[in-house]
Amino acid sequence: MDKKQLWQAVSEELKLILSRATFSAWFNQTQINQITRLAKNKQQIEIIVPNSFIQETLEGRYKKPIKEIVDRITDKENIIVFVVKTIIRRVLKEKTLGPLFSKDLEKEQKRAILKAIRRAGLREDFTFENFAVSSTNEVGYAAAQSVAKNPGKMYQLLFLYGGVGVGKTHLMQAIGHTILQDNPLTPVVYCTGEEFTNEIIQAIQTRTTHLFRQKYRSAKALLIDDIQFIGGKDAVQEEFFHTFNTIYKAKGQVILTSDRLPHEIEGLEDRLRSRFEGGLSIDIQQPNFELRTAILLIKASQWKQPLPMDVAQMIAANFESTRALEGFLMRLITESLRRSEIISPSMVQSLLGDKKETDEIKKNVKPDEVLEKVCFYFDLKLNTLKGQRRKQEIVVPRQIAMYILKTELKLPYIQIGKIFGGKDHTTVMHAVEKISKLMGISESLRLDVNSLHKDIFGEI
Repeated sequence: MDKKQLWQAVSEELKLILSRATFSAWFNQTQINQITRLAKNKQQIEIIVPNSFIQETLEGRYKKPIKEIVDRITDKENIIVFVVKTIIRRVLKEKTLGPLFSKDLEKEQKRAILKAIRRAGLREDFTFENFAVSSTNEVGYAAAQSVAKNPGKMYQLLFLYGGVGVGKTHLMQAIGHTILQDNPLTPVVYCTGEEFTNEIIQAIQTRTTHLFRQKYRSAKALLIDDIQFIGGKDAVQEEFFHTFNTIYKAKGQVILTSDRLPHEIEGLEDRLRSRFEGGLSIDIQQPNFELRTAILLIKASQWKQPLPMDVAQMIAANFESTRALEGFLMRLITESLRRSEIISPSMVQSLLGDKKETDEIKKNVKPDEVLEKVCFYFDLKLNTLKGQRRKQEIVVPRQIAMYILKTELKLPYIQIGKIFGGKDHTTVMHAVEKISKLMGISESLRLDVNSLHKDIFGEI
């Protein structure tokens, strides 16, 4: 295979994992200049690129996947070198790239990273920048940053444990964000223990376990939330054991979260318990008052809503879980916008007084009732709301329904996906995040959600 054929083969593989626009932006003007033999099974591949900007980007983000592909195709150890050299092509003789070229590439980079984040199933806001640190989680934060900078090296297994709403998932996903920002092509897989369980059961039933194994065992970073869910499930533990070993041997990174230590997980096999205890285990404690206040201020800033310090402290004094904090803050902001009043301690107090009554009412509301109210409000048929049509007048009501099921009934993403005809949990996550953001800027959307809230839960 000559250098032209080799680069063509490499390009075809890159096209499978990159969008057309990304490939065109970074690889359209590249080619192998020369192949230098260094030893019997070792050689240097010199790849020419048109400018230093592309050279730096390929060095920093794409060198590793290119090397992996070249090594596999040539069955040799390759050293990849990028050299700046203008490639003259007929189509470019009369065409210049223009002053906006670098900006376009930066935009394409951001799109590639965002696409990778969504493909991995990560929340867009679960980054280190949005994580508040205090004495209750500073050890976990430091360990997570260390893993993010050197995945698969210092701590191949990071085991985060603690109660509900302490920030375990946020830290885990922040590591995934950092890995993908360094290289969007890195195979990062995130799921919950329940989703892992459901996927392997479905794969066994449909005889597609080879696809399941290909997805999970090829991951360079595997992130599993609530791993305690696999306790007592023999077939699931068997599959996870081999998945764990495969990633571990390949020097990949495994990050797990749990509500308890490995030896406290009921029904966990000894061989898995031993492996879990062999990693770095970090206790993430309940956020203290200062941290809860900081979390509220960060969330309010993300949603571009002013939050007075005394109000943040008042809320922090009434909630311990970060999820409860976020849910109450969203309701407070919605109420403020509905009334066209600034957020005040008296408004917080009135909502806190309604909290118990609201919780009792929500317990009695079923998912079908929510869908029925949404269909009636938007004049849609149920099968249309649950279907695949992508028209705006259908998509928005569908996303609003998902948002209410998640934020008000607290249903898991995977369960909401099943309600809507088996949609992927990442689709539901995207819908909830989109509506959450739009609530802060769209008056018409706020009116729709508020009206539906009253229809479903009453005047609360």
